Amino acid sequence: MDKIKLFDRTFKPFIPYSEISAAIDSLAEKLNNDFAGCEDIPAFVCVLNGSIMFTGELLKRLNFPLEVISMKLSSYQGTQTTGVVREVMGLTGSVEGKRVVIVEDIVDTGGTIVSLDRIMRSKGARDVKVCTLLLKPDVYKQHVPLDYVGMKIPNRFIVGFGLDYDEIGRNLKDIYVLDE
Repeated sequence: MDKIKLFDRTFKPFIPYSEISAAIDSLAEKLNNDFAGCEDIPAFVCVLNGSIMFTGELLKRLNFPLEVISMKLSSYQGTQTTGVVREVMGLTGSVEGKRVVIVEDIVDTGGTIVSLDRIMRSKGARDVKVCTLLLKPDVYKQHVPLDYVGMKIPNRFIVGFGLDYDEIGRNLKDIYVLDE
């Protein structure tokens, strides 16, 4: 893994795909155990665009019936969170009466997770769980529990594996950190 340049910023290797894949294996094992033999069909909500790659990799490892619903929120501009969560695209299906698993690429300050939890409950979800590939525990100070966490990372700006810098870098297989 070499350094990469996206627009005006340089990023250095941070988490190789092998570690990402191992974290997803671990999350899938927990979800498969928790949902084994479930009578209902849970809804997995893919939060666009960032969690597309994570959701796709996770779904391939799950062995129980489930529904996939998408939704798009936004709170970032460049490398900074705006602190304001906007709903860019509403849910592509109903969560009413369903157990919901929110699938996020990363949780940092948690503003998006709080908004997603509120939206799911207001739309009638029976239960809401959160599954995130990455967590920045130093900055997450919210009340919403994170049920499935793949990896904890420091509060640094990262790209790759679905995460972007002004909409580019999502397609990178590995995760890179801003080289400051």
